[in-house]
Amino acid sequence: MAQTIVDNAGDDVMIVKENQPQLKEDIALVFPMPPAGDRQEHVRTVAMGHGRIETRHLTTSEALVGYSDWPGLAQVFEVGRHVIIKKTGQEQGEVVYGVTSLSPKQADPGRLLELVRGHWHIENKSHWVRDVTFDEDRSQVRSGNIPQLMAALRNTTMGLLRGAGYTNIASACRRMAAQPAKALALVGIVFEN
Repeated sequence: MAQTIVDNAGDDVMIVKENQPQLKEDIALVFPMPPAGDRQEHVRTVAMGHGRIETRHLTTSEALVGYSDWPGLAQVFEVGRHVIIKKTGQEQGEVVYGVTSLSPKQADPGRLLELVRGHWHIENKSHWVRDVTFDEDRSQVRSGNIPQLMAALRNTTMGLLRGAGYTNIASACRRMAAQPAKALALVGIVFEN
């Protein structure tokens, strides 16, 4: 699933996932084998805290502008994250790819890394809930307006539960399923005894 991160100017930064295999493959080829004349820019950050050392790097390229038919593509990027757990020495790493409609003048690698890091907060708070708690990717509802309606209902549910002070949506859903009167009270329906 490609996920959108919107910056303050309204421009898009998207992490490219498995449902866009050709785009992901094209981007992945740009960085180990840059085309002649491709001016790649880099940023690297190192942060220590919570018992770990995190190194992040982001590299940008304009090599696919004009080649890819992805709408509004101005740059592609590769983000790598390497984590060392200080106590155990255990290491973890991941690389993700993305696209943006922001030109290099609008967003240098440092700005893109900020946007991507902000995305993880959104991912953890919203997309993860949709993917795991609501198992949205396995939904068999695929025609007409029903997918949009179901997404709106999921968003409403998350908003109601967060507004009621619940931070663990899965736990809140289980609680509401066991206590339907409490769930109905969230939308203003209260039964009198």
